Amino acid sequence: MNESWGFDTRAIHAGQPPDPTTGAVVVPISLSTTFAQDAVGVTRGGYEYARSANPTRTALEECVAALEGASYGMAFSSGLAGEDAILRLLRPGDHLLLGDDAYGGTFRLIARVHADWGIDYTAVDLTDLDAVRAAWRPETRMVWAETPTNPLLTVVDIAAVAAVAHDHDALCVVDNTFATPYLQTPLAFGADIVVHSSTKYLGGHSDVVGGFVATSDADLADSIAFVQNAAGGVPGAFDAYLTLRGVKTLGVRMDRHCSNAEAVVAVLEASDSVEQVFHPGLAHHPGHDVATRQMSGFGGMVSFIVKGGDPAARKVAEATELFTLAESLGAVESLIEVPAVMTHASAANSPLEVDPGLVRLSVGIESTDDLVADIDRAITAIS
Repeated sequence: MNESWGFDTRAIHAGQPPDPTTGAVVVPISLSTTFAQDAVGVTRGGYEYARSANPTRTALEECVAALEGASYGMAFSSGLAGEDAILRLLRPGDHLLLGDDAYGGTFRLIARVHADWGIDYTAVDLTDLDAVRAAWRPETRMVWAETPTNPLLTVVDIAAVAAVAHDHDALCVVDNTFATPYLQTPLAFGADIVVHSSTKYLGGHSDVVGGFVATSDADLADSIAFVQNAAGGVPGAFDAYLTLRGVKTLGVRMDRHCSNAEAVVAVLEASDSVEQVFHPGLAHHPGHDVATRQMSGFGGMVSFIVKGGDPAARKVAEATELFTLAESLGAVESLIEVPAVMTHASAANSPLEVDPGLVRLSVGIESTDDLVADIDRAITAIS
């Protein structure tokens, strides 16, 4: 790969040279589960069994690692499979600091799976470095940050949190799903590991589930890749192909996601039916200055609290036409959901519980005027 290539060039070409046999400009889908060896233990290109390595998956891993500015990339069957591999770096008795408005699935994995095997955790406001230091224990080995967070779009200062972690010889993990490497590269700010649900913006079309982990630390990469192979949470070749296809247009999609989100935010900000809007692009957002410093755009996710609580939130979510009522995010079509009873139901009665009046939007790439009119109609329905 040419190190001077821009983002969109890397997205299209990194790890994806024309096929040496046929000249195909699209990476072939390698469906074989096993690979012939030239002699006992002598493989061709390191391929022996598809769980361990697959040529289509290799192309995806090289491409997304290049976008993150990482030396190593590992693709997984889901974002949570990637997170699980990272959490297996910890040992019984270790302690983890987690953002206090993290994704509900991440919280569930930590609190109801890894906690049962002796991993302790504390949910803390990662924007408050004094609170982070106060929550620190001698056995703290990892800080897990999302930025922007899901669903409140809190912005965490990656460099500052990574510095605290490194002062204590701990790891800083950043979930970069919402920002994507197009808008933010956490490793450049000191993070040790980046994780994605590639189901979301990387794939971008609501047709493939996947996860991705990137790092520039060889030892961490070896440990995570070992779990990837040993536990087997890998994507199939067709899944890798679909994700790679989506990555090619990530930059142009993110530009439209960002501009459409800004237009929707303007409608929400002007509505008397909305109590609060969460989007890093707002000048009054608490993390706006940090987002301006570490992101090149503010993303396509928008959350807001409606007046009237849960009944009003449900009414808005059921009143839209173009914003489809569904979980997930980051695809070309716009989605709407009520986190308290959908994506974040697992966080009920926990420190990560969300306001029942919160509505989350994944703003797609449809025509801007149509999305604005759709959300305006839905908000008007509760006034």
